[in-house]
Amino acid sequence: MLRSVGRGLWNYRSVIFVILIPLLLLPLPLVIRTKVAECAFVLLLMAVFWVTEVIPLSMTAMLPALLFPMFGIMKSSNVAKAYFKDFHFLLMGVICLATSIEKWGLHRRIALRLVSMVGVNPAWLMLGFMSGCAFISMWVQNTSAVTMVMPIVEAVLQQILKAKELGCNGNVNPNLQLYETDMKTESIKKTISNEKKPDAPAENFTCVEIQTPPQSDQSDPAQPQSDQSDPAQAAACAPAVVSRSQQDLMMCKAMCIGIAYSSNIGGITTLPGTSPNLIFSEYLNQIYPECNCINFGNWLLMCLPISVIMLLLTWIWLYWLFLGSDFTFLWQCDGVQSGKEKAARKVIEEEYKSLGAIRPQEIFTGMVFLLMVLLWLTRSPGFMPGWASLFPHHSGYITDATVALLLGFLFFIIPAHGPDKKYEAMISWEEFQALMPWKVALLVGGGFALAEGAKVVFTFLSEKNASNSSQ
Repeated sequence: MLRSVGRGLWNYRSVIFVILIPLLLLPLPLVIRTKVAECAFVLLLMAVFWVTEVIPLSMTAMLPALLFPMFGIMKSSNVAKAYFKDFHFLLMGVICLATSIEKWGLHRRIALRLVSMVGVNPAWLMLGFMSGCAFISMWVQNTSAVTMVMPIVEAVLQQILKAKELGCNGNVNPNLQLYETDMKTESIKKTISNEKKPDAPAENFTCVEIQTPPQSDQSDPAQPQSDQSDPAQAAACAPAVVSRSQQDLMMCKAMCIGIAYSSNIGGITTLPGTSPNLIFSEYLNQIYPECNCINFGNWLLMCLPISVIMLLLTWIWLYWLFLGSDFTFLWQCDGVQSGKEKAARKVIEEEYKSLGAIRPQEIFTGMVFLLMVLLWLTRSPGFMPGWASLFPHHSGYITDATVALLLGFLFFIIPAHGPDKKYEAMISWEEFQALMPWKVALLVGGGFALAEGAKVVFTFLSEKNASNSSQ
């Protein structure tokens, strides 16, 4: 009986927590009975719910819309206005661009081109993927950037490992041995031909000498003595050791972790790269409305050097942590490297060729992307008048969100195909909605509403204190 009750309580622990926390915080509005206490009740309740995630984060963000009108802090209409800011329009415009990039495969072409430029040595391969992910993350959300790049990383790694497996079945290719220097002391290559071994297939095997525990002196009398004296024959039975070596696993780990880190590094480079940048900019504009000191250009100028340094340090750290301390590849000549990387480079090139010729949809998406960046940079660069100065009577009206919405709107108008096919826009609302992070939008809106409520409370207190002091 007690066990079943305990199991039921454990299964409903989230519901119990949702009921218990407000009851514990109720003394604030019931005993103290001030606007500050009521606002603190909402703040603490949201903080606990956000940390514990007993209810979805986006629904926790809706608590100010529910509790502020009940406590008389703000009207429901005023709370609703706080949930949608300039940040949301900028986010929607960027997501329109990201939807088109992902739909037409431009991210794959960019990432594969960057990888082919830096080379396919494990170190340079990791730097290429990290650079590509960081670049994509500068313009889309970090999660979306990782989602775009990881399938490419997985496909390239699988094909390289598959090529190494084929090498074990006769197609020996030293170009795919990613750690040739370290493996020299651990492996011995031997070739067994059909002439020496009649029962073996008519293929050559690349074998690895495996250290095994000492065998018993007693042997099977029915087994020929020649089988016992040839260790390479026993090693030939386990060719999979080469394709799934410890070095390969460490390289895969380094690639995956590097992609995750590089997305965060790329996200801080530009203003729309990640939500915290936009939130900070929105709050600063609310506190200092006349300043207008943060825009895309000066943010990029400040954060780009920081991001490049962080990306290089992260790359070196991950290489040392997972791949070893041999950094001789940094000063080796390209001629020496290219011979050893020929087969792996072929894998990358075949993956790139599979994309086919660049399509008009990709060209249009790339042009909109470049135009968006150019308009962001030249809107109000600071050291010279930008194109926003063409509207002198509407100073401060045009923001980066205006540019993002204008160009994002084009994706719903421009046809994706020629007149010989049925009209289809570059992106549809369903495709946009699938990528739009509404959860983040509501979460940020809840923070804005909470800040607006706190601002109203403190304004009320300051006015009350001023009236008391005057009396």
